[in-house]
Amino acid sequence: MAKIKTGIIGTGFSAQSHMEALSRVSDAEVIAIASRNREKAEALAERYGIKKAYGRYEDLIHDPEVEVIHNCTANHLHFSLNKMILEAGKHLLSEKPLAISSEESAELAQLAEQKKKVHGVCFNYRHYPMVEEARQAIQSGHLGEIQLVFGGYLQDWLLYPTDYNWRLDPEKNGPSRAMADIGSHWCDTVQHVLGHKVTEVFADLKTVHPIRKKPKRDVETFHQPAEADVEDVRVTTEDCGVVLVHFANGALGSFTISQVNAGRKNKLFFEIAGTKSALAWDQEKPNELWQGFRTEANRHLLRDPALLSGSAASLAHYPGGHQEGWPDGLKNLLIRFYQSVQMANRGEDWKRSRTFADFHDGHQIMKIIDAILKSDREKRWVTVSE
Repeated sequence: MAKIKTGIIGTGFSAQSHMEALSRVSDAEVIAIASRNREKAEALAERYGIKKAYGRYEDLIHDPEVEVIHNCTANHLHFSLNKMILEAGKHLLSEKPLAISSEESAELAQLAEQKKKVHGVCFNYRHYPMVEEARQAIQSGHLGEIQLVFGGYLQDWLLYPTDYNWRLDPEKNGPSRAMADIGSHWCDTVQHVLGHKVTEVFADLKTVHPIRKKPKRDVETFHQPAEADVEDVRVTTEDCGVVLVHFANGALGSFTISQVNAGRKNKLFFEIAGTKSALAWDQEKPNELWQGFRTEANRHLLRDPALLSGSAASLAHYPGGHQEGWPDGLKNLLIRFYQSVQMANRGEDWKRSRTFADFHDGHQIMKIIDAILKSDREKRWVTVSE
C-alpha cells in the first residue's frame, strides 16, 4: 500500500517528537516541513531526510502532494491554521489544545464534520498499553460501579521565577496555562478510561510567581535559559490548581495540576475506585498497573503482551520486560490515526473503530477548561455545558 504523504507545521519539541514517531509508522512518509523561520525548516528537513522545506505555512498547506498535516505550532496559531488546513481538504492531526477558546474549537469541530476528513487531537496518553488495560478492566465490570477518581499531573519546569517561555504569554498560549497545557491531558485520559465525561467542576487556581524574569530572546520549552538580560513581566495564568469534578456516571473526582512541583518531571497519574476493586497508573512508571482489593491480595500487572487484554496487547510492541514509554504512546496514536486515514481514503467509515481523540473530544476539553476558569473566578460549581 502506498505511503500517505505527510506535512508537518512547526519545528519545536512537538514537531520533532512527531517526526521521530512518524519514522516508525509504516503508513506515513513526511515529505514537507514548514516554519516561519525557513532556516529551521531546512535544517530539520536535512536532518530527517525531508524533501521539501517551506518558510510559509500556507505553502505547505496548499501543496497538492501533501495529504495529511500535523499542526505542531504554538497554541494561538492552532485555530487559524486548523481552519485553513480543513478548508484545503486535508486530513489533520492538531497538537492540543484544539484552539484557545471553546468558541473557536466549536467552529473547528463543525467544519471538520462538513469536510469529512480524518481529524484528531494529540492526546497521546490514551495510547499507553496499561491505560488501555485499565479501560478494558472498567468496561468489563471488574471494578464494579465507579465511585471515586483522583490524581493529577505534576511538573517542575516553571518552579523558579527565572523560568520563562512563550507558554507564559496568554496571547500565545491562551487564558489558561497549567490547566490547558497538562490538565487537559489528565481530563482526556481519565474520561477515555472511564467512558464518562466530566459534567461539573469546582476549581481553585494559583499563580505562584505573578512576576517572572523574561529573557530578551526566545527560550525553548523545558530548556533552562542561559545567562542573559531579562525583564520583569507580569504573569496572569495559573502555575497550579486543584479541581473537584463530577462525572456523568455519578462518580466524584479531584485532580491537582502543577508546573511548580520540585522533582516532578512529568507525573500524570490517576486512581479509580469501584465497588469491587481499584486501579492506579503513573505515567512515570508506564509499564505497571496496580489493582487493589479488600479481601484478597493486591495485584501488580506488568506490561507483557502475553498477559494483557487484546486491545491493550495491540499497543505493546515488545515482549515483557522490554520497557516502552512516552515515544511509544505517541507512536501508537499515529498508527491508529493513519489507519483511519487509510480507511477514509478507501471510502470506509473511519469513525467506526476510532480510539484517538477527534475534534469533538478536543472541543469538549476546551469546554472543561472554560468551566474551570469560570469556577475559579466565581468560586462556585460550574457545569461544563455553561
